[in-house]
Amino acid sequence: MYFACMVAIQIRDVPDDVRDKLAAQAKAKGQSLQAYLLEMVTAATRGPSNQELYERLWASGGGVDLSTEDVLEAIDAGRREADAKWS
Repeated sequence: MYFACMVAIQIRDVPDDVRDKLAAQAKAKGQSLQAYLLEMVTAATRGPSNQELYERLWASGGGVDLSTEDVLEAIDAGRREADAKWS
């Protein structure tokens, strides 16, 4: 019964080079492309969304004292971390 409730997701018009890179990354991890993509999609849903975080912060009346440079550096650091994770 568990598998009967699972949903199939299909993505169309994926460029060949993107598919090839994803397949190579999956192979490097010893996974099928299907398992690798499921892991990526699942990871993207973990934790609160940016909107949820914003709403929590707004509701708490809290704020932060950060400069634009601090914010941009945090964004860049997060992107580097994500790139390293999926490379």
